Amino acid sequence: MGPEVFARGVKVTQAGGAMARPVAEVALTFTLNLLHRVHRFDHALRSGVAWEAASRAPERHEILGCPIGVVGASRTGRAYIALVRALGAEVTVHDPYLDAADAERLGVRGAPLDEVLRTSRVLALHAPAVPETRHLLGARELALLPDGAGLVNTARSWLVDEAALLAEVGTGRLDAALDVYDAEPLPVDHPLRALPNVLLTPHQAAATVEGRHALGASTVAEIARYLAGRPLRHAVGPEALVRVE
Repeated sequence: MGPEVFARGVKVTQAGGAMARPVAEVALTFTLNLLHRVHRFDHALRSGVAWEAASRAPERHEILGCPIGVVGASRTGRAYIALVRALGAEVTVHDPYLDAADAERLGVRGAPLDEVLRTSRVLALHAPAVPETRHLLGARELALLPDGAGLVNTARSWLVDEAALLAEVGTGRLDAALDVYDAEPLPVDHPLRALPNVLLTPHQAAATVEGRHALGASTVAEIARYLAGRPLRHAVGPEALVRVE
């Protein structure tokens, strides 16, 4: 969608808020999985690794007091922040649109991207796919993450240089939990599929029963408002193009 749509007078709305909670819950699930290395244990046991050998994994951590970084204080990002803070995580956020007052309301600390990367045990991506965020995390940025850190991406593969990520997780230095990929469906021979330190799901984070119902209900309600001549509740203007979630 481009500015020409608005120039023609087309009314634009969205129902992204309906997907925020289910995606945030999956991101939380990924976060706990990475902290406790569940994916590594599961892969080892299913691969026939001996019990004692399977029990050996990088150090594990609780979420209480855990330094978690969030890139993007979007609707989904805010839902995720609320969930991890409720479990005691210490959250630092990088978002150029997040001001000090908003950060205080969220109970987080805003910081430059490099600082967030250097200080995060888990980094969760919730930024939009816009030109400014293309490969926001490349080889240089991924190298700033501490050894043993985990990357959660339930947003868009657009945000990460997948080749650079593959190089990092291929060494075992980082773990990752991914719901989005450059190529979807993910090819059966893709190297990510073979790595014990990477958890994969097939772009299904938002697809809960409740989320689908909420998405449909929001869409139908907006159409009804339009037909009744009432203002749209979730109207989108041209200024939103740079912050599309």
